[in-house]
Amino acid sequence: MTSFYAQPYDISATGFCFEDAETYQDKSANLVNRYGNLVEEFEFQFIDGETIDAELFLTLSVDQSNILKFIDLHEDWDEYEKCLLIIAAGKYGYSFDFETGSPHASFL
Repeated sequence: MTSFYAQPYDISATGFCFEDAETYQDKSANLVNRYGNLVEEFEFQFIDGETIDAELFLTLSVDQSNILKFIDLHEDWDEYEKCLLIIAAGKYGYSFDFETGSPHASFL
């Protein structure tokens, strides 16, 4: 299982760990800072999981706009597809569109 940490940009709020989209959505929707204001912006960190998934996370620059799609897609990709993304996007500068969701469609 892969786990992530959502670090709020608001320094008066405490972040949280999550492993799936549902947990992230529940926790982020209800997170408030010490003044009672809703926290809206997060930076994400890869906490635990396979080394290839950590490399993929960094290569694709996962952020708030694509974290849910990353969680959904990375579990479905096999090692070959992950390697393809890491090499193409990380080493050769290809961009990856999370909406297509297919490493093959993006690079071949």
